[in-house]
Amino acid sequence: MRRISLSSCFFVLAFLMSAPGIHAQTDTPPVDPADVASAEAIVEALYDVISGPAGQARDWDRMRSLFVPGARLIPAGARPDGSVGLTMLSVEDYIERAGPQLEENGFFEHEIARQTDEYAHIQHVFSTYEARREAEDEEPFMRGINSIQLMNDGERWWIVTVFWEAETAETPLPERYLPGYEGYAHPDHH
Repeated sequence: MRRISLSSCFFVLAFLMSAPGIHAQTDTPPVDPADVASAEAIVEALYDVISGPAGQARDWDRMRSLFVPGARLIPAGARPDGSVGLTMLSVEDYIERAGPQLEENGFFEHEIARQTDEYAHIQHVFSTYEARREAEDEEPFMRGINSIQLMNDGERWWIVTVFWEAETAETPLPERYLPGYEGYAHPDHH
C-alpha cells in the first residue's frame, strides 16, 4: 500500500483552496439576508419557496439565491423496473422540470423533524418532510427525507446539495426520523 506524505496532502489542499470559489461567481440573484442568516433560516426558506397553492407562481429567483453556483438537487428512489437510481439536477433543471407541476397542482412541503451535524463551515441537515396539495389537507400525500448539505462562507449560508427520497410502502420512514424520537429535533424547537 502506497503512503501519501503529509506534504503532498498540504499541497493538494492548498491547490484546491486556491481555486476560484463561490465569491468569484456572479450569477446568483440578490438574496434576502434573512433567508441566509442561519442554517435554520435557509432550510425554512427552501421549504417556503417551493410551497404554494395551485395557480401561484413561485419566486424562482429567491430559490436561485439560496444555492451556491453549481449546486445539485438529487432525487433518488426505485425506478419502474425495480432498480434504484438517482437524477442529478441543477437548480435550473429543477425549476424547469418541477416548477410547472408545483404551480399547476399546488404543493406545500414542510419539515416535521430534523437531525443536524456540523463541522467548521459545513452542516448536514437530515430533514424529514411531509407534502400536501393544499395547506389545509389533513393527511400528506407524500413524506420522505431531504439530505441537505450547507456551507457558511463567513458571510452567509448556502445550499450545496439537496438529496432526497420519498417514502414508499417498501421503504417506510423509520421511527428515529419522525417527530417525538429522542435526540431528534422538531424544526419549531431549535
